[in-house]
Amino acid sequence: MSSPKFIATCWTSSGNAAPLEASEVSPHSAFERLDAIAATGWSGFGFAAPDLLEIEKTVGFEAVYERAQELGLHHIEVELATNWWLPEESGWHETWQLLMRAATQMHAKMIKIGSAFGDPVDDFSHMVKPFRRLAEEAAGIGAVVALEPLPFALIGSMPQGADLCAEVNHPGAGLLVDYWHVFRANTSLEELEKRVPVEKIFGIELDDAVNEIVGTLFEDTRDNRTLLGEGDQDVVGFIKTIQRMGYTGDWGVEMLSKEHRAKPLRQGLQDAIDSAKKVFELASH
Repeated sequence: MSSPKFIATCWTSSGNAAPLEASEVSPHSAFERLDAIAATGWSGFGFAAPDLLEIEKTVGFEAVYERAQELGLHHIEVELATNWWLPEESGWHETWQLLMRAATQMHAKMIKIGSAFGDPVDDFSHMVKPFRRLAEEAAGIGAVVALEPLPFALIGSMPQGADLCAEVNHPGAGLLVDYWHVFRANTSLEELEKRVPVEKIFGIELDDAVNEIVGTLFEDTRDNRTLLGEGDQDVVGFIKTIQRMGYTGDWGVEMLSKEHRAKPLRQGLQDAIDSAKKVFELASH
C-alpha cells in the first residue's frame, strides 16, 4: 500500500486564529504558511474564506498557486460556504464567489460547504437543487463540492449527508468526512461503512478528542481537539474502516485546539503530521 498523503487543512496551519473569533484571519502570511507546510512534509493545504480574501487583496491567488507548485503542494482546497439554499442577497453568495475565484486561480480540487448551526432537519428537500447548482458551477472549473455534516448543524451526520447527496445526484456533489463529526454525532463505524458510499467521500479529516464534551459542541470542536492517538477515539479503527471501504484519496488532518493555536507555526504542523504518521503506522499492523 502506498504511503498516505497528508493535507494540512485550513485551521491546522492558521496559527492563532479560530472559527467565529473576532478575526478568523491567520497572523501568518500565505507564503509563511506554505513554506512551513512544505518543510514539515505535507502534500497539500487548505485555506478558509477570510484568509482567501486577504490573499486576493494582497499577493493574489496566482502567486500563491505558483509558490505551492514550487514547493510540491499539489492538493489545494478552499472553504467554507454556508446557507447556500437561501436567496443570494442573504450574503452567502459573496463567499461562494470568492471560493470560486480562489479555486479557479489556484486550481483547487475541492470546495467545502457546510449547512448552518441548528438541530438536524427532518426534511432537506429545499437543499437539493441549490446543492446541485453549486456542484454544476464547480464542475465548470474542474472542482468538486464537499459538504461537511456537523452534529450541531442542519445536516447533522454523515448518513444524512449521504442521503442528501443521493438526492442531489451529481458526480461533483459529495461529502467531507471529518472524524470528529462522526463520533460526536454518535455514528458508529459500522453505520458509516454501511450508509456512506465511498464514491461520495471526496475528502477525509482526521482528529481526536477525549470522551468528555467541554462546553457546547461547537466550543468543544474548536478548542479541545487532541493530536491523533492522544484522545479517546478509535482513530485507527476509523482509518481501517475508510481504507476497507476503498477510499484512495488524500488524508486531511484538522487540528483545532487552544493548545495547538499556542504553538509556533512550524511546531504545530510538525506535531500534527507526526501524530498522523503514528496512527497510520498502527493502522498498518
